[in-house]
Amino acid sequence: MFLALDIGNTNTTVGLFDDENGKVLPNPLKVWRMSTINGQTSDEYATMLMNMFFCLGYDAKKISNVAVASVVPSLNSVFEELIKRCFNKKTFFVSYKNSGDLIFATGNPKEAGADRIADVVAAYSIYGGGCVVIDFGTATTFDCIDLKGRYVGGMIAPGPVISAQALSLKTAQLPQVEMKKPFKSIGTTTVECIQSGLYFGYVGLVKELISRIKKEIKVNHIIATGGLAGLILSEIKEIKVILPNLTLEGIRIIWEKNNRRVQK
Repeated sequence: MFLALDIGNTNTTVGLFDDENGKVLPNPLKVWRMSTINGQTSDEYATMLMNMFFCLGYDAKKISNVAVASVVPSLNSVFEELIKRCFNKKTFFVSYKNSGDLIFATGNPKEAGADRIADVVAAYSIYGGGCVVIDFGTATTFDCIDLKGRYVGGMIAPGPVISAQALSLKTAQLPQVEMKKPFKSIGTTTVECIQSGLYFGYVGLVKELISRIKKEIKVNHIIATGGLAGLILSEIKEIKVILPNLTLEGIRIIWEKNNRRVQK
């Protein structure tokens, strides 16, 4: 079995893939999430990870390879130690240096996050050129692939949850509220007003950025992913596809491309 980990700022997503005749099969057998806690030790993360294997009935000894996309550099060595101890494997880290056949048309490929690289590799593998990937997470990222299959860059905006948190933290009288679709746009209580501003304001943000992208490149497919992808998509008709496990699939594809090169 193959293990893919997407270490994000809020959550770490774990995908367990089956393999057959030395090839990792698409579509994870199981996906679960752990809270990403900066400062937590490899022992603490190992306990959470191995408990999930035990609870779900999977044998950790059957893990043949592990690949990681991380946007939390301080945790890389923690997970590297964990993976060595729990699976006796060397960790493969996704980066701009080993991103398969991805062509960077951006100014500085070093600045591209590993999760964004995995997203665009998976999207291009599935849909070809002319794709936009919107990853709704702690930050909401927009990543664009042109018709020639080149990664041409994108946009980064605060995610819905941290937008709500920032509003509460920076004001004296506004409470922290759950971001959800209100019944109507004009709120009659403080909570309703905040929810309306956050929700419909975020819908407007996403629609405007999509509109501007379409003015600059030809777009054939807009793909949503990330833990918060389903939050506002009923309002955004431009998005036709939701692929919750897109990042994990990208990690798998990148690892396989690099593994084939090593075997040659």
